[in-house]
Amino acid sequence: METAEQIKEVVRQKYGAIAEQPDANGCCGPTSCCGPEIDANVPIVMSQDYQELNGYVADADLGLGCGLPTQFAQIKPGDTVVDLGSGAGNDCFVARAETGETGRVIGLDMTAPMIDRARKNAKTLGFTNVEFVYGDIEDMPLAENLADVVVSNCVMNLVPDKQKAFAETFRILKPGGHFSISDIVLKGELPEGLQHDAEMYVGCVSGAIQKDAYLQLVQDAGFTSIQIQKEREISLPDDVLQNFLSASEIGEYRQQDRGIYSVTVFAQKPTETNQAAEACCAPGCCN
Repeated sequence: METAEQIKEVVRQKYGAIAEQPDANGCCGPTSCCGPEIDANVPIVMSQDYQELNGYVADADLGLGCGLPTQFAQIKPGDTVVDLGSGAGNDCFVARAETGETGRVIGLDMTAPMIDRARKNAKTLGFTNVEFVYGDIEDMPLAENLADVVVSNCVMNLVPDKQKAFAETFRILKPGGHFSISDIVLKGELPEGLQHDAEMYVGCVSGAIQKDAYLQLVQDAGFTSIQIQKEREISLPDDVLQNFLSASEIGEYRQQDRGIYSVTVFAQKPTETNQAAEACCAPGCCN
């Protein structure tokens, strides 16, 4: 895809189609984000099992994540939590179990059918402190200094302007607030056939960037205390790769020191006091 808007439209169409399937589940199912060209019997195993987490709602789990960010998010009772790319509400409902009746959970998604499905789930559950908002992560319709915690699951890699997305995340967090984000990153360059294919983009692979570059974006946005909470390699089966690469390219891909990884990243927005101190002690400022 050549433009950011074209990429977003592909994502909207694919994830909208998933949301409208009554039995939708799994990234590479018959009507999946990976597209009909990929054999539904050979899934890319990115999602992880939520069933042991408090607040898990099966109807909200479409199997589209690549980690368990809410498990690492250090959510406390009474917190305001924002889930970026909230889908059918899976992470929002788990977050609600942590923040309790006194907290507030907001899911943000740019796919209208996903918002509709999530709202129906929340209504069925009778949750009055969970809401779902239609909007773009690059330009969130949310107030600044709103959230104690931000979570997101395999979504930032789909965002064309990740720098703007992390700047917006910084803006909506309260000073001292933090995020826990699960995402797909790379070590080494993907073959061109994977890097530029739209189907793999919405399959959460070709939209990913290098791990070091990803962490640098987080730092450049102003976050501190950056750490990897969990990391695991994602293996793409040959049956999937052959949709995008020749046999010789697959062999070359397997031999090189590169790979696709799921990471869960934690970072904190400094308090206003810390921000002032950091500004004072910029290079050349302090003796």
